[in-house]
Amino acid sequence: MKPEVFIGLMSGTSVDGLDICAAIFEQDSFQILCADTIEYPLELHDKLLHSHLLSAIELAQLSVDFGVFCGRQVKLFVQSNSLQASYVASHGHTVFHTPVTGLTLQIGSGAHIAAESGVPTICDFRTLDVAFHGQGAPLVPIGDQLLFSQYDYCLNIGGFANVSSEISGKRIAWDICPSNIVLNAFIATIGLQYDVNGECGRKGHICSPLLAELNALSYYSENAPKSLGREWVEEHIYTLFDKYNMSLQDKLRTYYEHCAMQIGMVLSKESSKTLCTGGGVKNTFLMERIAHYAKSELIVPNEQIIDYKEALIFAYLGYLRVHNKPNCLASVTGARQNVCGGVIWQV
Repeated sequence: MKPEVFIGLMSGTSVDGLDICAAIFEQDSFQILCADTIEYPLELHDKLLHSHLLSAIELAQLSVDFGVFCGRQVKLFVQSNSLQASYVASHGHTVFHTPVTGLTLQIGSGAHIAAESGVPTICDFRTLDVAFHGQGAPLVPIGDQLLFSQYDYCLNIGGFANVSSEISGKRIAWDICPSNIVLNAFIATIGLQYDVNGECGRKGHICSPLLAELNALSYYSENAPKSLGREWVEEHIYTLFDKYNMSLQDKLRTYYEHCAMQIGMVLSKESSKTLCTGGGVKNTFLMERIAHYAKSELIVPNEQIIDYKEALIFAYLGYLRVHNKPNCLASVTGARQNVCGGVIWQV
């Protein structure tokens, strides 16, 4: 039998673009066939970035529009790479995530992705876990456990920095701290999408009182499982910065140090190896500061894994869903049980 091709779609909270990754899986091994990042049209980018401010009808329409966009991009991707895809597995774009109330919402209509692409589509991976009183996040650790087991830690630095690790025979994972979601918001005030290599922040000075307040936030002393969302950032991070009159460079410099300290404290095992992925890995200054605090060896893989590991693992979550295997770990999310999440839209 010809191996099935699964296409993973990832849209992160930092709205950097739509990651598409096509892969085939055989038990606990994978082969990436091709991958790409599609830049969002400006209007769609802005709507996704501010989706939490939309009215109910506007948000419902954006979910449809984003689904149509994703479906058309999948169709073009399949055609340009001469693929015969079996399934699309879409993360969707997270708008609301407050698992304590049982709410998580990722938009990007799976029905429209399937209709536009002509490929059966799996979406809504988080809701079942949340219904079983889990955090619904992070979802990537099952891929870390089965596909990247040679590493002691798997660190991903995207909108939020998260980590997974094997502890006492169980895969444990959690969001460490907000990262690019804050850094990108600061740099956007001067019209840039991100701080290239951290050079703007490198020129700033640390505000020690603010850094102390950031590090004292109660979330950091809580035990896993735990996860973060935009709502938490707005309530706890931005309100602290609002208390201080600082230059952009000083804001960035202080937040870089905060991120590095929080991440470094997690990567505390001597003679260990950490797989580092996500857009934040390309931020030279941030990685320098993390290395300063971490005891683990930071390993940066090839570009394909850096950029597309999350999309790859969502393809893998789809693979597990189709084969009715658990794709969300209770040891990670705190749910009552492992679940096999995802809604399938057939065509």
